This record gives sequence, C-alpha cells and structure tokens, in this order.
Amino acid sequence: MAFLIRTIDTTADGREIIRDRKVDKDVLTLGRAAEHDLHLPDLAVEQYHARIEQMAGGKIRVEAAGTLGFHIDGRISKSAQFPAQEGAELGLGSYRLLVSQGTDGPVTITISQTEGRTTSSSDALAGFSLGATLPGKRAMAWIALGVIMLAFLAVPIFTNLTRTPVPPAIDRPGQVKMDASWSSGPLSLAHHGLEDNCEACHVEPFQSVRDETCLSCHADIADHAAQPRQLAARGPMSTGDDIQWAIAHQFGKEGPGSCTTCHTEHEGAGRMEPTAQQFCSDCHGSLDTRLTDTAIGNAGDFGTAHPQFKALLFTAAGQTKPARISLADQPREFSGLRFPHKMHLLPNGGVARMAGNLGTKNNYGAALVCADCHTPTADGSAFLPIRMEDDCEACHSLVYDKVGTTFRTLRHGDIDQMRADLAAMDRAPRVPAVSGIIPGRRRPGPFAQGGLYYQNFGRPAGSLVAINRALAKDGVCGECHIPTMTNGRADVLPVRLVDHYLVKSRFDHKAHKQEKCTTCHGANASENASDVLLPGIKTCRTCHMGAEDRSAEVPSSCAMCHSYHPANAKDHPPLPGKGKQGIGDKVALIGRADPAQRQLDRVW
Repeated sequence: MAFLIRTIDTTADGREIIRDRKVDKDVLTLGRAAEHDLHLPDLAVEQYHARIEQMAGGKIRVEAAGTLGFHIDGRISKSAQFPAQEGAELGLGSYRLLVSQGTDGPVTITISQTEGRTTSSSDALAGFSLGATLPGKRAMAWIALGVIMLAFLAVPIFTNLTRTPVPPAIDRPGQVKMDASWSSGPLSLAHHGLEDNCEACHVEPFQSVRDETCLSCHADIADHAAQPRQLAARGPMSTGDDIQWAIAHQFGKEGPGSCTTCHTEHEGAGRMEPTAQQFCSDCHGSLDTRLTDTAIGNAGDFGTAHPQFKALLFTAAGQTKPARISLADQPREFSGLRFPHKMHLLPNGGVARMAGNLGTKNNYGAALVCADCHTPTADGSAFLPIRMEDDCEACHSLVYDKVGTTFRTLRHGDIDQMRADLAAMDRAPRVPAVSGIIPGRRRPGPFAQGGLYYQNFGRPAGSLVAINRALAKDGVCGECHIPTMTNGRADVLPVRLVDHYLVKSRFDHKAHKQEKCTTCHGANASENASDVLLPGIKTCRTCHMGAEDRSAEVPSSCAMCHSYHPANAKDHPPLPGKGKQGIGDKVALIGRADPAQRQLDRVW
C-alpha cells in the first residue's frame, strides 16, 4: 500500500504550485516536528499530532496522537474511520488535508493552507500601513544608497583631500570626518591614541601605510639587516607570491621587508601580536644556503632546530674585546678574579659560619645564598652588577687603620689611591686594631660596619712591605684579584666582567622566579671563577620547545627571546673613555689607575 501526497502552495500573485511525492507506507504520521511524513509547521499543530492508516476493505483510519483532535468534515474528533473512495477533509490548524482514492490509484492526500486573513480585513488595515505614505521600495533603496555614499564615502574623501597636511602626532585629533566606519578593527594599545586620527598613518587615501610614515615616529628603529642581504636571505618568491605582491603594489603596499609585513594593526585593543615563528624560519631555517658568508647558525624551531647558545666572554689575560663562543665548546672565562662559588655556598663551611655570625640583623641567614650577593634590578628582569662596597665588604673588609674610634678604609678599585693611603699613615708603631691575628689572615670582629673583617698588615702600613703584602696572592687584594707586576711595581690584573652574556637574545629572570637559581646555574658545584655558569640549550628545553610543540610546558616562538630590530647604539651608551659601543661590548674594566676605569666599579 502507498500514499500519494500532493502539496499545493499559492504564490503572492495567486498562482498555485503543486508538488507530488509518493510514500510507500501503510501508516503516515503528521505533526509540527520535521521528521514526520506530513510536516505541518503551524503552532496550532502538536509536535506529533495524528496518524493516518490504510486498513483492510479500503478504509482509512485517523487517530489523534496527543490531546488535540482534528476537524473531519466540519466536526471535531480524535478518532475517525471512513471509506477511502468516499474521502474526507481533515483540518489541523491552518492546514486542510483532502483524503481521497480513485478507482485503481493510491490514496491521495492533498495538503493546502487557508489564507491568514480575508481580503476585507486586509483592505481595512491598509490605511494604517506606512506603505501608503512612503515612496516605493525601489525609490527607498536608491535614497538609502545615496545617504550611505554621502556619509561614508563622499564626506571622508572630501575632508581628507581638503585637510591641512600636518606631521603625525599621537595626541592630535584627526581632521577627516566620519572615517570611523572605514576602520577594520581597534588599534593595539601602543597606537590606541590614533583611533580618531587615521590620516596620521594613512597619509594617502586608499594607500597602505608606508615605512617613512612609521619612521616619522619610530626614528630610532634599526633595520634587522641591510636590505640587500635581507632580500638575498629570503630567496626568490613563488609565482603565487609574485602575483599577490604585484597586486599589492598597485595599492601602494611596499614589498617584503616593510614595516607592515610584520606589524599588522586593527587586530584588537591589546598588545601587538609578536611575529609568527614561520616568518623567522623562512629565512633562518636554511640561511647558510643563501648567505654563504654568514656566521649565523641555522635556526628554525627552538625545540628541534636551534644551535647551542653563544656567550660573550673574555677568555685570556690581555684580551681587550670579548668574543662570542658557543657553550658547546666548553669555554673558560678569564675575568681577572679568583672566586669559588662552591666555597661561598657550602652550608657547613667557613663562609656559612661568617654569615651566621653576621646574623639576621644584617640580612644574612645560616649560610650564604645567591640573593645575598646578587641584587635584582627594579623590574626583576636582570641583576645589578656586583659592587664590592655593597655586596662583598660585609665579609671582605678593607679597613686598614684605626685612629681613636674612627676606622680608615682603602678605596676599592684604585691602586694608586691605596698606595697613597698606606704611605700616608703615621709611621710610628701602633697596636693592631685586631690583636692576636695570624699574619695574612682575617677573622670576624666588631671593628667595622656590621661586624666586618679587619685586615692587619702586620707592621707599620706605610712601608713598602705592607703595600706589597696587600697585593700579594694571600693579601687583602690578592684574595680575590690575580696579582701581577706593572712597571716593576706590584699590581693586579684588570677585571673584565661582561654585563650581558647572551647579547643576541633577551632573558627575563622575573618570569622564572618560581625556579631556584641552581636549577639553571651550577654555582653550588663551581670551584673556579673561570667556570661559565650559563645553562645550555638542553636545560632550557626541559620547559621550552618550539611554537608548534603541544607537549611543551612553554611553547616558545622566536620572538620570545629574540628581537627583530637590533638595539640602537644610542640606547646603550659607550663606557667612559671608550669608543662608541653597542650592548655586546658593554663590559666592566676594573682595577687600573685610569681615571675612567676607576669609576666603572661604581657605575656598573
């Protein structure tokens, strides 16, 4: 058995559209739900309203499935049965179902929908419609188009072309009117002050922002590299890229390497997003194949394709400029100092006992820890240079004389001044400031600030022997410095301390404050000042992997550690008495008589 379902729809001009479909079933379900055989989208129809069934003997049975019934031949019923050939009309909401059967055809159900309202009621309400007073739809469309063109195109273009050209400024209101609708999104926080001053960046209408406009404010930004080398490193573009750039050039967009290639705006009112790793790896992933003269190693992903770190180091006495050396070569640093970290960090050693004697009133604990000597910068990202007076003198006193109740202290970092101070002492014998001391050794005592060591030179300090003893290997200077001879006089080698080891990258200690210092720096096992206590790339990879690595604790792109623009030399002033230097040459040279060098211990 089967049903023929015929649907009759009426168009706006009164034409009927008839659609037929055949359903090979004995039972049809109907309701408002779309899964029924007869879908009747009317709120007066239940989700599952009724079922129509063909029975033996050519009869049709209709049963209501819910609480609502249906109309059959003008009567309300919940169940009805009638011969198929006689037919019947069913009413459900606004729908009418005519059920009938020919002599030898299938049972036909014709579905039609009654009019929502009569013609007379429509005519009665027509006087209250806006259509009676407004122009026609076509006229309204043209009027709306004219308003849009005037407000959002003509006014902005006219005010842009007639404005007075002025240098761009972040605090100056814009002159172009009604141009906010042209913005594709909010500016970043750095450029938020230009939200209503589009022409500050978009100098020419319908033209991309150009480099000279960016540089009018960012004048100190340096190029990543010389433009010819950048183009050579990038390599030839594909045909598709060539076509896209050719189109972009027609709209004033500059070629690859322009500011807008990396710095995209209108991405939201937040920080400007860092450049994606792929942008860097396109060149640096196989850099040596296009720049055969480069000394830069290939780098495409921090987790899988990155060379070992290179540190800026002095490695030999007499070296005047530091060199960048890979940590894979296990370099040794020559700073001119003798300093064993391990001895200072042993929890049960003599230094620990000294820290205990100094006590908590002087901010020391039971033993020395890294923070006792290394002081973070104000922002916590790095550490201040070590100063003998602030970080060492609590234990390594430079007191050399006591006059009454006043103690005299040698001036650190100036050997000529030290010679003058010792030579000027009264030559008459005196009682040592600390009695019972072993010559050449020191012990804790109350005779200097905070319980400082007191250095007894063993005899009248004005003698040459006393001066030479201070500069000897076991003297007050020789304990930390390497003794030498200069023009026949006792002296110490100059100290060369690098202020920034990894000059091609940046590192924020504040972001790693949850870690112990010894997690990355092996200071507690270092017995020589020549040990380079920098973590290698393997240590960093315990947390950091490439930007696309999903297993890493910290997925890290190139921009996390590297800056695209090199530091400008004027942001990193040269050392006193030295030539113009960048950050890579920022070192401290301490211990000579040169007046410029005398101050470095205090400056750095």
